[in-house]
Amino acid sequence: MRLRNRCDRMTENRRQMAEQKKQKTEVRRQKTEVRSQKSEIYPLSSVLCSLAFVVLAVTAAGCAVSEKSTHDTRCLPAARLAGSPASGQSSILDEPKPIKDELGKNQESKIEERDEDFDLLEEKDFKSLEEELGEQAVTVADPLEPLNRIMYNVNDKLYFWAAKPIIQAYRDVIPEPARVGIRNFFHNLITPIRLANCLLQGKGDSANIELRRFVVNTTEGVLGFGDPARDKRGLEPVEEDLGQTLAVHGVGSGIYVVWPLFGPSTLRDSVGFVGDLFLNPVSYVRPWEISIGISAGKMTNENSFRIGQYEDFKAAALEPYVAMRQAYIQYRNKQIQE
Repeated sequence: MRLRNRCDRMTENRRQMAEQKKQKTEVRRQKTEVRSQKSEIYPLSSVLCSLAFVVLAVTAAGCAVSEKSTHDTRCLPAARLAGSPASGQSSILDEPKPIKDELGKNQESKIEERDEDFDLLEEKDFKSLEEELGEQAVTVADPLEPLNRIMYNVNDKLYFWAAKPIIQAYRDVIPEPARVGIRNFFHNLITPIRLANCLLQGKGDSANIELRRFVVNTTEGVLGFGDPARDKRGLEPVEEDLGQTLAVHGVGSGIYVVWPLFGPSTLRDSVGFVGDLFLNPVSYVRPWEISIGISAGKMTNENSFRIGQYEDFKAAALEPYVAMRQAYIQYRNKQIQE
């Protein structure tokens, strides 16, 4: 909109200045015929219209416009002088035809050269960007893409229409220290998942850290609501799951899958998720309604710290579905490598 207004203002200025020049130079049309179909009059950005020699004013104005808008020269429509010459009258310009033609050609040549430089710069930048993205891109089989896109859109609508309002209300009601304590509690509760997968991957040191963290946080941290293992002893948690364990032992990621409510995954991570449920104490709570309610509460509390992240990610992505797929695969590969 700003660019359009700017172009409109420039066009109006050119029209007014062309009329003024026509009035001032009417008596000078004595040497050559007006060649209005080939000459382009560019707007003046200063008091150049007061100069005696109109040819210098036209040239200076064209240079000023080209210098000021190197990248916008294409959007400036050419302004042409209205009216036709009377018989016996000469051109607007005092200077001889060869000088005027030469100046016009030089001016047009400069504009074309800058346009070509801009095109080359754009092409170079886009090529470098494509090469960088190509290096970072991680391929994954996605034969279910039509169905996955549907599931992605369903999850997207559920988030904005249902989940986000609930999470925002929860965040506004529950103070942050309480939400941090709840997060610590559930993280400590699923220690068996991380401990078992550390052992399955042969990471004895990591398993030892997880065991020590569980003992310290369960006792000093009052059932895990606090995290003195990290705050006082510097024991950082080791995030391991069955999906990473399968990858360590050579199982490929398989196809990409988007599950309703659960979001992006792969065939390998989906199998790992189901296997981890057997080591999750919440899975053994009965009746099932209470177990599902506890899991839903856990996810609501966890997402209360992430409101706005998905919105920023989606706004920055040219293709949200593809961006989400790449981000998930890169994230999982990084976890596996660590």
